[in-house]
Amino acid sequence: MTKLNIALTIAGTDPSGGAGVMADLKSFQARGVYGMAAITSVVAQNTLGVQKICNLDLEIFDAQLKSVFDDIPPHALKTGMIPTLEHMEVIEKYLTNEIPYVLDPVMIATSGDRLIDEKAQDALEQKLLSKATIVTPNIPETQEIVGFNVVTEEDIDRAGKIILNEFGSESVLIKGGHLETATDYLYIKDGTKKVFTSEKFQTKHTHGTGCTLSAVITAELAKGKSIEEAVIIGKKFITEAIKYTPKLGHGNGPVNHFAYKD
Repeated sequence: MTKLNIALTIAGTDPSGGAGVMADLKSFQARGVYGMAAITSVVAQNTLGVQKICNLDLEIFDAQLKSVFDDIPPHALKTGMIPTLEHMEVIEKYLTNEIPYVLDPVMIATSGDRLIDEKAQDALEQKLLSKATIVTPNIPETQEIVGFNVVTEEDIDRAGKIILNEFGSESVLIKGGHLETATDYLYIKDGTKKVFTSEKFQTKHTHGTGCTLSAVITAELAKGKSIEEAVIIGKKFITEAIKYTPKLGHGNGPVNHFAYKD
């Protein structure tokens, strides 16, 4: 039997199943990799928003990661919601150049609820961006990182160069779902720029899109795919997931993790 590729997600929970580690594990499974999860925060949320957040004690959080790395080291890992500076300092100890690292800078939920504090945002920029194989911010998150409004393609180009050259990420995928067209921009340190445009669907059911896309990219990197190959598959996956959304809940419903077939 062929050994399974292994992916790890480090993020918060979503009891309604649309985002966070729940979405990540579904995405890993859909892409045929063995999924593991370490929890940063237990989040009471649903399609209507975030009701309550309980950040895990640092000792048990660190113990989760130690348990994983002592026994089943991942072939790739991703981080989602990291609520505090102290949680980021724990994660930083486990990041190595040998394991591809996907940084989904989860700062603001689809509902608009802020998920990390200001100190954590500063630490994300100072400690984690330089360790990332790829960082996957949407437009609001990109603006938070670079500190200026991102409206035009010129703004996106400028932001991409800053994230690569000043913050030190190996690559960045700036997701343009908040723009008029569903266009994403990939920048890699070797000078590569790729633009991915897909159909934009008129739907409110986009809960967990960022988690899902970054998890699929993580799964593909765990298989040994290149950054560009992983992003291409991730883009196809999330397009189908939004197109065939199951329309669950009374608010911003989840995407369909079973829609993409290759």
